[in-house]
Amino acid sequence: MGTISPPPLKRRKLSESQTLMTSQDSGSRLTLFSHNINGIAPYLQSSITSFFKPSRGNEAEEHVAAASLRDFLRRHNFPALLCLQEVKINPDDDATIRALEKAVASAGESDGPGYIVHLCLPSDKYNACGFGRKVYGVASIIRKDWSDKHVERVRSVSWDVEGRFSVIEVKDIGPRPLAIYNIYAVNGTENKYRDPGNGDVAGTRHDRKLQVHRLLQAECRALEADGIDIVLAGDLNIARTTLDGHPNLRTFPHQHCVNRADFEDRFFAEPKVATKGEESPSGGLGMIDTFRLLHPTTRAYSYYPRGKVFGESCDRVDMILVSRSLSKFVAEAGTLETKAERGSSDHVPLYVTLDFGRRERGDVS
Repeated sequence: MGTISPPPLKRRKLSESQTLMTSQDSGSRLTLFSHNINGIAPYLQSSITSFFKPSRGNEAEEHVAAASLRDFLRRHNFPALLCLQEVKINPDDDATIRALEKAVASAGESDGPGYIVHLCLPSDKYNACGFGRKVYGVASIIRKDWSDKHVERVRSVSWDVEGRFSVIEVKDIGPRPLAIYNIYAVNGTENKYRDPGNGDVAGTRHDRKLQVHRLLQAECRALEADGIDIVLAGDLNIARTTLDGHPNLRTFPHQHCVNRADFEDRFFAEPKVATKGEESPSGGLGMIDTFRLLHPTTRAYSYYPRGKVFGESCDRVDMILVSRSLSKFVAEAGTLETKAERGSSDHVPLYVTLDFGRRERGDVS
Protein backbone atom coordinates (compact mmCIF):
# COMPACT_ATOMS: atom_id res chain seq x y z
CA MET A 1 0.00 0.00 0.00
CA GLY A 2 1.36 3.43 -0.90
CA THR A 3 1.95 6.10 1.69
CA ILE A 4 -0.53 8.90 2.27
CA SER A 5 0.72 12.30 1.21
CA PRO A 6 -0.80 15.67 2.05
CA PRO A 7 -2.55 17.73 -0.59
CA PRO A 8 -0.15 19.49 -2.96
CA LEU A 9 1.49 22.44 -1.30
CA LYS A 10 3.12 25.41 -2.87
CA ARG A 11 6.36 24.68 -1.05
CA ARG A 12 9.38 26.91 -1.15
CA LYS A 13 12.46 25.27 -2.56
CA LEU A 14 15.58 25.67 -0.49
CA SER A 15 17.06 28.12 -2.97
CA GLU A 16 13.96 30.29 -2.60
CA SER A 17 14.10 30.23 1.19
CA GLN A 18 17.59 31.69 0.99
CA THR A 19 16.15 34.99 -0.24
CA LEU A 20 12.98 35.43 1.79
CA MET A 21 14.02 38.93 2.83
CA THR A 22 15.75 41.42 0.60
CA SER A 23 17.32 43.45 3.37
CA GLN A 24 18.20 43.13 7.02
CA ASP A 25 15.62 44.23 9.56
CA SER A 26 16.11 47.88 10.37
CA GLY A 27 14.06 50.90 11.24
CA SER A 28 10.42 49.86 11.28
CA ARG A 29 10.79 46.26 10.03
CA LEU A 30 11.05 43.16 12.23
CA THR A 31 11.49 39.58 11.03
CA LEU A 32 11.27 36.76 13.55
CA PHE A 33 12.06 33.10 12.92
CA SER A 34 11.02 30.29 15.25
CA HIS A 35 12.22 26.69 15.26
CA ASN A 36 11.83 23.77 17.65
CA ILE A 37 15.24 22.22 17.05
CA ASN A 38 14.81 19.18 19.34
CA GLY A 39 18.31 19.45 20.79
CA ILE A 40 21.07 22.02 20.25
CA ALA A 41 24.02 19.64 19.87
CA PRO A 42 23.84 19.06 16.08
CA TYR A 43 23.74 22.83 15.50
CA LEU A 44 27.00 23.65 17.25
CA GLN A 45 29.34 22.47 14.51
CA SER A 46 31.49 24.97 12.63
CA SER A 47 29.70 27.12 10.08
CA ILE A 48 29.97 26.37 6.38
CA THR A 49 28.36 28.32 3.59
CA SER A 50 27.13 25.51 1.36
CA PHE A 51 24.88 22.49 1.57
CA PHE A 52 25.85 18.83 1.53
CA LYS A 53 25.66 17.44 -1.98
CA PRO A 54 23.56 14.30 -2.52
CA SER A 55 25.51 11.09 -2.88
CA ARG A 56 25.55 9.26 -6.20
CA GLY A 57 22.34 7.32 -6.72
CA ASN A 58 20.47 9.60 -4.33
CA GLU A 59 20.04 12.66 -6.54
CA ALA A 60 16.26 12.65 -6.07
CA GLU A 61 16.59 13.34 -2.34
CA GLU A 62 16.43 16.92 -1.08
CA HIS A 63 19.75 18.43 -0.16
CA VAL A 64 20.30 18.53 3.60
CA ALA A 65 21.49 21.84 4.97
CA ALA A 66 24.40 21.77 7.34
CA ALA A 67 23.18 21.95 10.92
CA SER A 68 24.79 25.30 11.65
CA LEU A 69 23.02 28.19 13.34
CA ARG A 70 25.32 30.69 11.67
CA ASP A 71 24.46 29.29 8.25
CA PHE A 72 20.75 29.42 9.09
CA LEU A 73 21.03 33.10 10.03
CA ARG A 74 23.04 33.88 6.90
CA ARG A 75 20.69 31.89 4.67
CA HIS A 76 17.77 33.99 5.90
CA ASN A 77 19.61 37.30 5.65
CA PHE A 78 20.34 37.80 9.35
CA PRO A 79 16.89 38.34 10.88
CA ALA A 80 16.49 40.35 14.07
CA LEU A 81 15.28 37.39 16.14
CA LEU A 82 15.59 33.62 16.12
CA CYS A 83 13.53 31.84 18.77
CA LEU A 84 14.61 28.26 19.43
CA GLN A 85 12.69 25.71 21.48
CA GLU A 86 13.73 22.40 23.04
CA VAL A 87 17.40 23.30 23.11
CA LYS A 88 17.94 20.54 25.71
CA ILE A 89 20.89 22.04 27.56
CA ASN A 90 21.73 21.05 31.12
CA PRO A 91 21.64 24.37 33.00
CA ASP A 92 25.05 23.58 34.54
CA ASP A 93 26.67 22.78 31.18
CA ASP A 94 28.77 25.92 30.75
CA ALA A 95 30.75 24.42 27.87
CA THR A 96 27.66 23.91 25.71
CA ILE A 97 26.35 27.37 26.59
CA ARG A 98 29.67 28.91 25.51
CA ALA A 99 29.61 26.82 22.32
CA LEU A 100 26.14 28.15 21.51
CA GLU A 101 27.28 31.74 22.04
CA LYS A 102 30.26 31.10 19.77
CA ALA A 103 28.07 29.43 17.13
CA VAL A 104 26.07 32.63 16.53
CA ALA A 105 28.91 35.13 16.93
CA SER A 106 30.36 36.95 13.94
CA ALA A 107 33.86 36.02 12.79
CA GLY A 108 34.41 39.56 11.52
CA GLU A 109 32.91 42.32 9.43
CA SER A 110 32.82 40.18 6.29
CA ASP A 111 30.90 37.46 8.16
CA GLY A 112 27.87 39.65 8.86
CA PRO A 113 26.39 40.87 12.14
CA GLY A 114 26.86 39.15 15.47
CA TYR A 115 24.17 37.75 17.74
CA ILE A 116 23.68 37.43 21.47
CA VAL A 117 22.00 34.51 23.24
CA HIS A 118 19.45 34.62 26.05
CA LEU A 119 18.69 31.22 27.55
CA CYS A 120 15.83 30.10 29.74
CA LEU A 121 16.66 26.63 31.06
CA PRO A 122 14.77 24.44 33.54
CA SER A 123 15.35 24.69 37.28
CA ASP A 124 12.43 22.39 38.19
CA LYS A 125 13.97 19.43 40.04
CA TYR A 126 10.76 17.37 39.93
CA ASN A 127 9.37 17.84 36.42
CA ALA A 128 12.54 18.50 34.41
CA CYS A 129 15.07 16.05 35.79
CA GLY A 130 15.24 13.32 33.13
CA PHE A 131 17.89 12.74 30.45
CA GLY A 132 20.63 14.27 32.55
CA ARG A 133 18.51 17.44 32.83
CA LYS A 134 18.85 17.94 29.07
CA VAL A 135 15.16 18.67 28.58
CA TYR A 136 13.01 21.58 27.40
CA GLY A 137 14.66 25.01 27.40
CA VAL A 138 14.38 27.94 24.99
CA ALA A 139 17.01 30.21 23.46
CA SER A 140 16.28 33.72 22.21
CA ILE A 141 18.99 34.68 19.70
CA ILE A 142 18.98 38.40 18.95
CA ARG A 143 21.05 40.33 16.43
CA LYS A 144 23.34 42.52 18.51
CA ASP A 145 22.85 45.82 16.70
CA TRP A 146 19.07 45.34 16.83
CA SER A 147 19.22 44.38 20.50
CA ASP A 148 21.27 47.45 21.39
CA LYS A 149 18.65 49.68 19.80
CA HIS A 150 15.36 47.97 20.63
CA VAL A 151 15.60 45.48 23.52
CA GLU A 152 14.82 46.74 27.02
CA ARG A 153 15.40 43.38 28.70
CA VAL A 154 14.87 39.63 28.34
CA ARG A 155 13.14 37.86 31.21
CA SER A 156 11.46 34.63 32.23
CA VAL A 157 7.98 34.32 33.77
CA SER A 158 7.29 33.81 37.46
CA TRP A 159 4.93 30.86 36.95
CA ASP A 160 7.22 28.52 34.99
CA VAL A 161 10.46 26.84 36.08
CA GLU A 162 10.63 24.23 33.30
CA GLY A 163 12.47 26.60 30.95
CA ARG A 164 9.55 27.10 28.58
CA PHE A 165 9.18 30.90 28.35
CA SER A 166 11.53 33.72 27.45
CA VAL A 167 10.08 37.23 27.09
CA ILE A 168 11.85 39.86 24.97
CA GLU A 169 10.69 43.37 25.87
CA VAL A 170 11.05 45.63 22.82
CA LYS A 171 10.88 49.41 22.42
CA ASP A 172 11.04 52.04 19.67
CA ILE A 173 9.84 50.05 16.67
CA GLY A 174 6.03 49.93 16.55
CA PRO A 175 3.32 52.27 17.77
CA ARG A 176 3.48 50.59 21.19
CA PRO A 177 6.10 48.55 23.07
CA LEU A 178 6.22 44.81 22.34
CA ALA A 179 6.50 41.75 24.55
CA ILE A 180 7.73 38.86 22.38
CA TYR A 181 7.28 35.44 24.01
CA ASN A 182 9.52 32.56 22.93
CA ILE A 183 7.45 29.52 23.94
CA TYR A 184 7.83 25.78 24.23
CA ALA A 185 4.32 24.96 25.44
CA VAL A 186 3.45 21.99 27.63
CA ASN A 187 2.60 18.79 25.78
CA GLY A 188 -0.58 17.41 27.33
CA THR A 189 -0.26 13.80 28.52
CA GLU A 190 -1.56 11.61 31.34
CA ASN A 191 1.88 11.69 33.00
CA LYS A 192 2.02 13.13 36.50
CA TYR A 193 2.75 16.79 37.07
CA ARG A 194 4.39 17.55 40.41
CA ASP A 195 4.33 20.75 42.40
CA PRO A 196 7.77 22.25 41.66
CA GLY A 197 8.05 23.44 45.26
CA ASN A 198 7.52 20.20 47.16
CA GLY A 199 7.22 17.42 44.57
CA ASP A 200 3.65 16.47 45.46
CA VAL A 201 1.52 15.21 42.58
CA ALA A 202 -0.64 18.14 41.43
CA GLY A 203 -2.46 16.50 38.52
CA THR A 204 -1.47 15.42 35.02
CA ARG A 205 0.47 17.15 32.27
CA HIS A 206 -2.94 17.86 30.70
CA ASP A 207 -3.90 19.73 33.87
CA ARG A 208 -0.65 21.67 33.79
CA LYS A 209 -1.19 22.55 30.12
CA LEU A 210 -4.58 24.09 30.90
CA GLN A 211 -3.10 25.92 33.89
CA VAL A 212 -0.37 27.40 31.67
CA HIS A 213 -3.02 28.55 29.16
CA ARG A 214 -4.75 30.42 31.98
CA LEU A 215 -1.55 31.96 33.38
CA LEU A 216 -0.25 33.03 29.97
CA GLN A 217 -3.60 34.55 29.02
CA ALA A 218 -3.74 36.52 32.29
CA GLU A 219 -0.22 37.88 31.80
CA CYS A 220 -0.91 38.87 28.19
CA ARG A 221 -4.17 40.56 29.14
CA ALA A 222 -2.43 42.59 31.84
CA LEU A 223 0.33 43.67 29.44
CA GLU A 224 -2.16 44.73 26.78
CA ALA A 225 -4.04 46.74 29.40
CA ASP A 226 -0.74 48.53 30.10
CA GLY A 227 -0.36 49.47 26.43
CA ILE A 228 2.00 46.66 25.36
CA ASP A 229 1.40 44.57 22.24
CA ILE A 230 2.03 40.82 22.35
CA VAL A 231 3.79 38.34 20.06
CA LEU A 232 3.62 34.64 20.97
CA ALA A 233 6.08 32.54 18.94
CA GLY A 234 7.06 28.92 19.18
CA ASP A 235 5.88 25.37 19.59
CA LEU A 236 2.42 25.81 21.10
CA ASN A 237 1.67 22.06 21.00
CA ILE A 238 -1.84 22.61 19.62
CA ALA A 239 -3.13 21.95 16.10
CA ARG A 240 -6.08 24.31 15.71
CA THR A 241 -8.34 22.92 12.96
CA THR A 242 -8.65 20.15 10.38
CA LEU A 243 -6.49 22.30 8.08
CA ASP A 244 -3.65 21.85 10.56
CA GLY A 245 -3.43 18.06 10.79
CA HIS A 246 -2.62 15.42 8.18
CA PRO A 247 -4.01 12.94 7.48
CA ASN A 248 -6.35 13.83 10.37
CA LEU A 249 -6.61 16.25 13.26
CA ARG A 250 -5.79 14.50 16.52
CA THR A 251 -8.96 13.86 18.52
CA PHE A 252 -8.00 10.91 20.74
CA PRO A 253 -7.79 10.83 23.65
CA HIS A 254 -10.62 13.32 24.10
CA GLN A 255 -8.54 15.52 26.41
CA HIS A 256 -6.72 16.83 23.32
CA CYS A 257 -10.06 18.24 22.14
CA VAL A 258 -10.58 19.84 25.55
CA ASN A 259 -7.10 21.40 25.43
CA ARG A 260 -7.69 22.69 21.90
CA ALA A 261 -11.04 24.27 22.80
CA ASP A 262 -9.50 25.95 25.85
CA PHE A 263 -6.67 27.35 23.73
CA GLU A 264 -9.13 28.73 21.16
CA ASP A 265 -11.35 30.29 23.82
CA ARG A 266 -8.51 31.96 25.68
CA PHE A 267 -6.38 33.25 22.82
CA PHE A 268 -8.66 33.70 19.80
CA ALA A 269 -12.18 34.35 21.11
CA GLU A 270 -13.35 37.95 21.21
CA PRO A 271 -12.68 39.82 24.46
CA LYS A 272 -15.66 40.92 26.51
CA VAL A 273 -15.78 44.41 27.97
CA ALA A 274 -15.91 44.45 31.75
CA THR A 275 -19.43 44.97 33.01
CA LYS A 276 -20.56 46.57 36.23
CA GLY A 277 -19.15 44.61 39.14
CA GLU A 278 -16.29 43.11 37.09
CA GLU A 279 -12.77 44.36 37.71
CA SER A 280 -11.37 43.45 34.28
CA PRO A 281 -12.41 42.25 30.81
CA SER A 282 -13.19 38.57 30.27
CA GLY A 283 -13.46 36.34 27.22
CA GLY A 284 -10.54 35.69 24.91
CA LEU A 285 -7.64 37.85 23.80
CA GLY A 286 -8.76 38.04 20.16
CA MET A 287 -5.24 37.29 18.92
CA ILE A 288 -4.26 36.80 15.28
CA ASP A 289 -2.64 33.66 13.86
CA THR A 290 -0.23 35.33 11.44
CA PHE A 291 0.01 32.38 9.06
CA ARG A 292 -3.77 32.02 8.84
CA LEU A 293 -4.14 35.78 8.35
CA LEU A 294 -2.20 35.60 5.08
CA HIS A 295 -2.98 31.98 4.12
CA PRO A 296 -6.53 31.32 5.37
CA THR A 297 -7.11 28.02 3.53
CA THR A 298 -3.58 26.71 2.94
CA ARG A 299 -2.64 23.30 4.30
CA ALA A 300 0.79 23.70 5.85
CA TYR A 301 2.51 21.92 8.70
CA SER A 302 5.42 22.40 11.09
CA TYR A 303 5.79 19.03 12.86
CA TYR A 304 7.20 16.29 10.62
CA PRO A 305 8.10 13.30 12.81
CA ARG A 306 11.24 11.39 12.00
CA GLY A 307 10.96 7.72 11.14
CA LYS A 308 8.14 8.41 8.68
CA VAL A 309 8.11 9.50 5.06
CA PHE A 310 8.28 13.30 5.02
CA GLY A 311 4.67 14.50 4.72
CA GLU A 312 3.04 11.18 5.59
CA SER A 313 1.92 12.44 9.00
CA CYS A 314 2.28 16.08 10.05
CA ASP A 315 0.68 18.85 12.09
CA ARG A 316 0.85 22.63 12.37
CA VAL A 317 1.58 22.99 16.07
CA ASP A 318 4.13 25.82 15.79
CA MET A 319 2.64 29.29 15.40
CA ILE A 320 3.31 33.00 15.70
CA LEU A 321 0.37 34.88 17.20
CA VAL A 322 0.08 38.65 17.58
CA SER A 323 -2.20 41.11 19.31
CA ARG A 324 -5.09 42.14 17.09
CA SER A 325 -3.72 45.68 16.94
CA LEU A 326 -0.64 44.31 15.13
CA SER A 327 -2.58 42.54 12.35
CA LYS A 328 -2.27 45.47 9.95
CA PHE A 329 1.52 45.27 10.13
CA VAL A 330 1.86 41.57 9.19
CA ALA A 331 3.71 41.68 5.86
CA GLU A 332 4.92 38.07 5.52
CA ALA A 333 4.31 34.79 7.30
CA GLY A 334 5.28 31.29 6.29
CA THR A 335 6.56 27.83 7.12
CA LEU A 336 9.73 26.37 5.55
CA GLU A 337 8.51 22.87 4.75
CA THR A 338 11.56 21.02 3.46
CA LYS A 339 13.67 18.22 4.88
CA ALA A 340 16.68 20.49 4.49
CA GLU A 341 15.20 23.17 6.74
CA ARG A 342 13.98 20.56 9.22
CA GLY A 343 17.61 19.53 9.64
CA SER A 344 18.14 17.17 12.56
CA SER A 345 14.87 18.21 14.22
CA ASP A 346 11.33 16.91 13.82
CA HIS A 347 9.95 20.42 13.26
CA VAL A 348 10.50 22.91 10.44
CA PRO A 349 11.06 26.65 10.96
CA LEU A 350 8.41 29.34 10.59
CA TYR A 351 8.66 33.10 10.34
CA VAL A 352 6.79 36.39 10.34
CA THR A 353 7.71 39.88 9.19
CA LEU A 354 6.08 42.88 10.85
CA ASP A 355 6.51 46.05 8.81
CA PHE A 356 5.48 49.02 10.91
CA GLY A 357 6.17 51.39 8.04
CA ARG A 358 3.75 49.82 5.56
CA ARG A 359 0.37 51.26 4.72
CA GLU A 360 -2.10 50.07 7.31
CA ARG A 361 -4.80 47.70 6.14
CA GLY A 362 -8.16 47.26 7.81
CA ASP A 363 -8.58 45.17 10.94
CA VAL A 364 -9.36 41.48 10.53
CA SER A 365 -11.34 38.90 12.37
